[in-house]
Amino acid sequence: MTISDKAIVLFGHGSRDPLWREPIEAVAARVTQLQPGVPVRCAYLELEQPDLATAAAQLVAEGATRITIVPMFLGTGRHAREDLPVLVEALRQAHPGVSFSLKPAVGEDSRVIDVLAGVALE
Repeated sequence: MTISDKAIVLFGHGSRDPLWREPIEAVAARVTQLQPGVPVRCAYLELEQPDLATAAAQLVAEGATRITIVPMFLGTGRHAREDLPVLVEALRQAHPGVSFSLKPAVGEDSRVIDVLAGVALE
């Protein structure tokens, strides 16, 4: 089976608590429902596996040439501002034939802010 050349990595911080992964994995499942031909992986900065390099390498091995990295953070803290760009640059060096696109933290998207405000108002 050939996958799309486009792929998505949902990137989270990671936690020792295994329940912490559930919301990110639920987003991945929903992405797959909405776009079954676009592979999606979860990756974590620390305390969880796979890390970003491993998830990206899996997608590249499956034929992805355009990978979008979506930081699953409510804000752009130090990890998103400092650590993540370094990791993405390392991916670009490791996979020169692949285009890596880094999105802003999801919590900075006005649509996410609207949903969160709606939840708070219920």
